[in-house]
Amino acid sequence: MFISCDDSARPEFKGFTLLMPAVSVGNVGQLAVDLVISTLGMTKIGYFYTDCLVPMVGNNPYATTEENATELCINAEVYALPSKELVVLQIRSPFIKNKYRHFCNVLLSWVKSCSFARVVLLSSSHAYQRNDHQLHTTSLRYLLSPAAEKTVRDLMQKLNWIELEKVAAFPEVKDDEKVLHIPGGGITKLLFTESCSEGIQMVVLLKFCSEGDNIPDALVLADYLNEWLQVTTDQQSGSSPAKSSKWKTPSSWKLLFGSGLPPALF
Repeated sequence: MFISCDDSARPEFKGFTLLMPAVSVGNVGQLAVDLVISTLGMTKIGYFYTDCLVPMVGNNPYATTEENATELCINAEVYALPSKELVVLQIRSPFIKNKYRHFCNVLLSWVKSCSFARVVLLSSSHAYQRNDHQLHTTSLRYLLSPAAEKTVRDLMQKLNWIELEKVAAFPEVKDDEKVLHIPGGGITKLLFTESCSEGIQMVVLLKFCSEGDNIPDALVLADYLNEWLQVTTDQQSGSSPAKSSKWKTPSSWKLLFGSGLPPALF
């Protein structure tokens, strides 16, 4: 359930795009969403109250001054930029076991009640489980729900993007039956299939990756999103979509891998 920061009437989101991450391998979607929020300077308008996520609290991840560094953040917060008709739901903790489906139902119910134009889900999948064709092509893929195909597919084809390939349900036994397979994708498959059933426009943008330093993967995924939605542009040209060097990393990323090594070690 969405709770507004100022306890005012529910904001009007009709026609807006909802951007959110899946808690997936390498946390790539969450990192990419961090880049979008930080670069656009989005305003926190509320939070998503749910018992489906592990509780957490921390300091403001997008602090720019000493004053706002002491603000608190929780596991699911909502940011908005009305000028671009963009709303972002950032998820910062993993799901509690057996709560995936309930979260999807509550989320999609909110999406329908707010009349969002579409939902864009940033996700990732295990690179080591790619097939031979995927190994020889780009590490980026997309998925469109039937409702989104009508409005987005032509543009995706113009961008020469590759749709995520389905795989055989029973390899080497019955190859004609194909299924969607997103290993390491968290709630991606469930949320996508539920969106298809509910007639919701959902676009999944996905990056094959491995666990480790996933900042480069997040930058690539953010560029992939920007190539389509153009949420931010190159400040020098003023028109072309921004590339990795133009994204503003949040202040919280300074401690992404902990503090530096103590000088006493040397």
